Amino acid sequence: MLDKYTNALISFGLGFILMWLSEATEAHVNYTTKPRVVLPPNYVKEIRPPSQKGSPVIVDFSIFVVDINSINVEDMDFRVDMFIHQRWMESRLEISDDIFEEGDDYVTLLPEFFDNLWQPDPYFLNSKIAEIATLTHKFTSVTLYKNKTVRYAARMHAIIACQMDFQLYPMDIQVCPIYIESFSSNNQKVKLRWSADGNGATLNPELKLLQYNLGPLELEESDGYMPEKVGNFSRLTVYFRFERQIGHHLIQTFAPSSLVVMLSWFSFWLGLDAIPGRVTLLVTCMLTLVTMFTGLRADIPPVAYVKALDLWMAGCMVSVFAALAEFVVVKVLDVQYQYQVNRIPKVLPMRISNMEKGQCATMASWEGGAVRSRKATQTPTTPGQTSLQGNGGPPKPARRQSLLSVAWTDTDTGVEKIMWREIDKVSRAVFPILFFVFVLLYWPILLMKSS
Repeated sequence: MLDKYTNALISFGLGFILMWLSEATEAHVNYTTKPRVVLPPNYVKEIRPPSQKGSPVIVDFSIFVVDINSINVEDMDFRVDMFIHQRWMESRLEISDDIFEEGDDYVTLLPEFFDNLWQPDPYFLNSKIAEIATLTHKFTSVTLYKNKTVRYAARMHAIIACQMDFQLYPMDIQVCPIYIESFSSNNQKVKLRWSADGNGATLNPELKLLQYNLGPLELEESDGYMPEKVGNFSRLTVYFRFERQIGHHLIQTFAPSSLVVMLSWFSFWLGLDAIPGRVTLLVTCMLTLVTMFTGLRADIPPVAYVKALDLWMAGCMVSVFAALAEFVVVKVLDVQYQYQVNRIPKVLPMRISNMEKGQCATMASWEGGAVRSRKATQTPTTPGQTSLQGNGGPPKPARRQSLLSVAWTDTDTGVEKIMWREIDKVSRAVFPILFFVFVLLYWPILLMKSS
């Protein structure tokens, strides 16, 4: 009985094995009879491009920019996310028409199929990092057309180096190119060109940048000699134009600094009897400007040349510093004036005694009016001249004191003029005029150069 069960078990096992083999054979036959793309027997060994001898293979290239999410002025680069498309003719393929669905002239193949094909090797010449985006797999696809055209698409992101110029900052315009060329095939074998359908490089219409206005892309095709690769290579170039928005800096920089400069002019209306308030106002304005511009300089790299913002900083700080220097000058003149006023009671008796002896001298004007001799008489002479006549002394022409005097009397009006007060009056008009002239020169020149 044991042999009976053993034979039954063996028979069942053999039947199962035979059934599995038949199904596997049928599946293999069905797989081999499915439509497929056939490569030449020696295709794997061929490394030359699929073109006629003496003529390069044409590779159409196109870019769709999805996002530009970082413009780093310190490292002078920017990050761009994009779709890239390459299209070329692979004449060595043998394609079965059965692989195309009815009404379609193309079929999408697995990305692994791309590894078995000849493929161009373009790269970004000025990229720091360039890689295909991945989630669970690489975002790539291969499309094959009936006319043996291969279209490769991939989603990738790259960090592109850009030589930026900040001379016109904060109204600078950065033009950043992306150079694309074949790495190993020169222009005799591979010719890169922008897509002929007019979509060589396209921007996402919803793309917006925080601090820049992005201008239209400019495309260029060229051939250049590469000494590191010893040959002429086909090159594609797309230029990104980043124009900095001035609105942020008008609100955060130019308007506040202008108000601080105007605030410093109020010190000209404060007399010297308010010395603490005047000094506090000017010093506070200076410290405010220093603090403001120190924070702004942290936003851009320390460059060796002078920027437009540096000129504005210098103009504002010089204006406030000049107001502070004007205060020092008028204070020194006031000290000299007070010294001469306090010296009058000691000098006056000696001068009166000398005049009584017949010695006529021209008196300077002091606080309270000009001091004259009791015996001196003033007789008019020619217009603009006066004479002082003492005891038999000859008349002598009087003249105004030099501008270096701390006080004088205007002979036309008879009003006493004090030097420090006159300087304050003149400064109330001169300082605003000079600053407005600076503004009128600064902005037209800056706008003209930035345009």
